[in-house]
Amino acid sequence: MPRAFLLVLDSVGIGSAPDAAAYGDEGANTVGHIAEVCAAGHADQTGTHIGALKLPNLARLGLGEACRLATGRTPPNLELSGSPDGFFACAAEQAKGKDTPSGHWELAGFTLPEDWHYFPRTVPAFSEALLE
Repeated sequence: MPRAFLLVLDSVGIGSAPDAAAYGDEGANTVGHIAEVCAAGHADQTGTHIGALKLPNLARLGLGEACRLATGRTPPNLELSGSPDGFFACAAEQAKGKDTPSGHWELAGFTLPEDWHYFPRTVPAFSEALLE
């Protein structure tokens, strides 16, 4: 019997969504930017990582190909010489919110019809009554 494993890399984006401008996220591409910084030799901040990003299993499953599908380019060191060992895809969230629960709900088949309530971008964000 065939099996499927769905790998969810929460907050690990592979390109900006069509509505990125509404959130100030034009050009977002977490995986691509990390791979580029590593390839340029600028990722070593702690002495623990030197050189290109190494994700051989995810690359073999199609991570680089999903990046290419989303952005038109494959990040450095995620290229494949043959076919991936898995199926890959990219998606753009349909819900209005830009948050983890909305994305997870969509993965499960439910698109939230309206945005969540957010706390204001003020300091402090929470009222004194709530804090008490």
